[in-house]
Amino acid sequence: MADRCTAAVTAGACGFGAPQLINPSGRTDYGNVTESVRPPRRPWIARLGPRGEVDLDRAASPRATVEDAVARVGADPVRWAIELNSVVLRRIVGEVPVLGGSPAAVEMLRRGNETTTLRALFTLAEGPAATPPAGEAILEGIREFVHRAIPLERVLHGVRVGHAATTEAFLRACAELVGPEEAVEEVTAVSRELFCYVDELSDTMIRTYLVEHEVWSTSAAAARADLVRSLLSDATATDVGEASRVLGYNLRRTHEAVVVWSDSPKGGSTLQAAAIEVLRARGATTTLVIPVASDRLWAWGTVPPDGTGGTDGAGGTDGTSRTDRTGGTRPTGSWETVRETLSRQRMRAAFGTPGSGVAGFRRSHREARRGERVERLRREAGRAPRYATTYADVAAIALLATDLDAAGDFVRRELGGLAARSAPMEALRTTLYHYLGAERSLVDVARRLHVARGTVTYRVKRAQEVLGHGLDDRRFALHTALALAEELGDAVLLPRDADR
Repeated sequence: MADRCTAAVTAGACGFGAPQLINPSGRTDYGNVTESVRPPRRPWIARLGPRGEVDLDRAASPRATVEDAVARVGADPVRWAIELNSVVLRRIVGEVPVLGGSPAAVEMLRRGNETTTLRALFTLAEGPAATPPAGEAILEGIREFVHRAIPLERVLHGVRVGHAATTEAFLRACAELVGPEEAVEEVTAVSRELFCYVDELSDTMIRTYLVEHEVWSTSAAAARADLVRSLLSDATATDVGEASRVLGYNLRRTHEAVVVWSDSPKGGSTLQAAAIEVLRARGATTTLVIPVASDRLWAWGTVPPDGTGGTDGAGGTDGTSRTDRTGGTRPTGSWETVRETLSRQRMRAAFGTPGSGVAGFRRSHREARRGERVERLRREAGRAPRYATTYADVAAIALLATDLDAAGDFVRRELGGLAARSAPMEALRTTLYHYLGAERSLVDVARRLHVARGTVTYRVKRAQEVLGHGLDDRRFALHTALALAEELGDAVLLPRDADR
């Protein structure tokens, strides 16, 4: 059965604790609405409750859906399911990272997971006949996986993780809330009903995936995306002339790649317009845009090697590849223009360095994706967002963080006590990082950090005491470790398996 599910089948998780005993009155209050809840056919369902504080207004599902769930099974069982979903979501993304990949993708997964968790709750509380049909919250994620070219086997892997966690959590709750004389029979019945529930849901999901895959694979957009992925993989020899004709984009020119993304699904046309606008601002005369998810796309622009705009005879007519046919030249646009465009659209972009021909097409894209990864790590570390990131500015960090586990070991070893996660240690690290970068100029550091010179002097002295050695001892390694900590925060300050 588990092999027939998708990543939207969720709940339950390793370490999810015992349910709390709650609200014996059978009445629930959600916002301004008080509902009488019909006693479930399994009384222990009504006694489920979260371990921590769970705000129903923070649920991933629409308010109407949550209100309906509360009316059917009670507020605290719904809170239990929402809390459970959060735990399982981390487990799925941890074991099958490709199903996440961005905040918007994780949020979509959370919506689907929450819906399937609530449906499982209804199945046990009211019986299979009362379970509502799989809705858009579940199926939109399946279609998204197809468009992101995630293989069905990876989707099924996610389902195995989710279903195992779901069953584990429900069975544990059942065993703890049901009397010993009834536990064996009840656990068996719950296991059987969850099996049937997931089996039926999996069939729906797999059919959705296969239908969407058939439609997508025969579309022009899919053909273009497949061709670009082939060019990027370098797995087979490609006729550059033919590929340029199909794409409407001259692959023999000089290319600047960009990855554009948003923290929430924007829709393909909005992302595409932003990508074209920023590439035009960079002096591109022709653009190629390949959507890879609802919140993310890859794009390239043909740019002249000398940094001035010009004409390019390989213009497309399908809306994703356009040529400036004015015949004039214009200077490459400023980064201020690019940042303003992205800020206005509330999007982010990472740019590779320009490269010639198919090799440059690949390399610039590879660099753009590395820049995107650095920005996502910085976001996780709580750093101030940058709307536009150039690979040249983050190349050292990107390369040092290629193996994040090794980078973290290096940072913690070099910094010792200075790697502690506290506000005082962070202030010492930041000051010392800028102090070494400014060639020990107290004035420059004080001005940059907006503190007094005496504060800089104190922090540098205190940092040396924590380190236990002078600043000239292993200076390059020290400055490198400080740079990683400054940019990536917890990603290198904490072991990867530690709670963040």
